[in-house]
Amino acid sequence: MKKDTHNFVQKYKGLGAFGLNRETDEETIMFYLQKFSEDSFLKTILPRLPDQELEEIYLFINDKLKQHLSEDEYHSLFLKDR
Repeated sequence: MKKDTHNFVQKYKGLGAFGLNRETDEETIMFYLQKFSEDSFLKTILPRLPDQELEEIYLFINDKLKQHLSEDEYHSLFLKDR
């Protein structure tokens, strides 16, 4: 059974702009992240990133997860192992 979804990006008709208002900013980030996480895109970009940039991305994501999710949310929403 599939656990991961990228439904938002399939239906999004918004501006795709940043800095206009909070709602549009959140929608734009969601769109960008869903496009960024496509397997074919990641297979192209990841080999091009130097080790330092890979580490920066990893540390940034982990920092945000720790700051804004409880342990239970981390497992149930991010890892989806509960």
